[in-house]
Amino acid sequence: MTHTPNASAGMAAARQDTRKDNTKMEHNRGSGGARPRLGLLAGVAATVLLGGCVSFSQDGGLSVARTVAYTELGKDVVKINGEAQALATQMRVEALLKRPLSPDAAVQIALLKNRGLQASFNELGVSEATYVQASLPPSPTVSLGRSALLGGGAFEVERQLMIGLFELATLPQRAAVAQQEFRAAQFRTAEAVLSLGAEARRQYYRAIAANQQVTFLQQALATAETASELAKQLGETGALNKLEQAREHAFYQELGAQLAQARIDQKVERERLIRQLGLWGRDINFTLPSTLPALPARLASQKDVESEALARRVDLQALRNDLNAVAGQYSLDVIQSVVSDIELVEGSSFGKSKTISEDGTVEIEKEKSRTRAIEASFTIPIFDFGESTRRGAQEAYMAAANRLAERAVNVRSEAREAYAVYRGKYDLARHYQNRVLPLQKRIQDEALLQYSGMLVDVSQLILDARTRILSNVEAINARRDFWIAATDLKAALVGGLNGGGESGGETTTAAAGGEPAAAGH
Repeated sequence: MTHTPNASAGMAAARQDTRKDNTKMEHNRGSGGARPRLGLLAGVAATVLLGGCVSFSQDGGLSVARTVAYTELGKDVVKINGEAQALATQMRVEALLKRPLSPDAAVQIALLKNRGLQASFNELGVSEATYVQASLPPSPTVSLGRSALLGGGAFEVERQLMIGLFELATLPQRAAVAQQEFRAAQFRTAEAVLSLGAEARRQYYRAIAANQQVTFLQQALATAETASELAKQLGETGALNKLEQAREHAFYQELGAQLAQARIDQKVERERLIRQLGLWGRDINFTLPSTLPALPARLASQKDVESEALARRVDLQALRNDLNAVAGQYSLDVIQSVVSDIELVEGSSFGKSKTISEDGTVEIEKEKSRTRAIEASFTIPIFDFGESTRRGAQEAYMAAANRLAERAVNVRSEAREAYAVYRGKYDLARHYQNRVLPLQKRIQDEALLQYSGMLVDVSQLILDARTRILSNVEAINARRDFWIAATDLKAALVGGLNGGGESGGETTTAAAGGEPAAAGH
């Protein structure tokens, strides 16, 4: 069949108009259908955003640490985030260092300058970022693809927008788990604050005790030097035999060796204090009091130390939040043992094909379609009906519960032990102060009188002097140990006990001519 040119042109124009109308109708249907579908996705995301998202705190999560530092230590903490804060902190520290350092000032400086504590604050910031991220809904996944169709060079373009409905549905529960984990991190940071404060206070007392021992041994050495010179003069006149002269000289030399060791200990204890305080440069030239604080007139009461520790210990608070987090994770694990994922898919595809009309004209056909579907994937329990996941979650929960129970038992014992040491060290320090030292002073006075009257020889005088020196050094150690025990008692009630208590391996000079006595740290 043949057509005239005019007739063919008219039919081609009619087909073109028809395609335009169809394309316009398809566009209207497509855009009108896309709006409610895209609105559905946007509505789901908006609902979750409004209900579950959290924002970063202004203090980097330090609210718990700040509260604990203020209520339990009477101090404050600062997270240094910039040069202005660093300068303000340095000015505060320099003001505290202008006067002889007190125990409270040492604690405050440590909380401001110790870089290890600042690292703990940064780690808390990481925990908060994890918590905030866990509260956010899952990000939509966009996929683009192009595939060639067989014949005529046709191809198809696909676009898909996917949102995990399972993640959306479990978002509140996952956010609650992350919140408990962040809360536990907050209490652990508070524990780091208490631990640093307690250790700075302990080291403060050790440094002062080392200074006091050096001062006492210097005085004892001066006395021994005078006695040694006198023995030499008496030996020259024949009033003192060579054996007694040798004993007096040996006593003086032994005291010199003991003083040298005490000076080494003094430098070591001071450097340890400097590290705890986080000081360097000119700030290390601070001054310390010459003697330890006097013993208090009254002791803290033993009443309800166990219940007080159970109520106030921050490590228990951290473990409680750990247990809550594991409990929430247990429920998620049980769900995930059956359902792997559910996704809401919104997509569209564009297809193009070319055809040749009867008159030889090449025509491009465009096709557009939209799809919306819910795709769910499930674990097929061929070998495991979710029992291993549930058993693992259950064991993790019981492990957290047992750790909490163990800590609660240990907290009770630590409180009782700390109070027993606190009370015992107080009684021992008072015993040296009120009984031993006065008796040693009396023995010294009587021995000097009898030596002047030629009633005792120099060997007895040296023996009494050694005993007196030993008693004075032990009295210093006993007072130091009481103040350390008082610090440990506080830490046993509120937290930060780790790293405290008796420190092994350290010795302190005891007496001339004798063995070094245990420091009893």
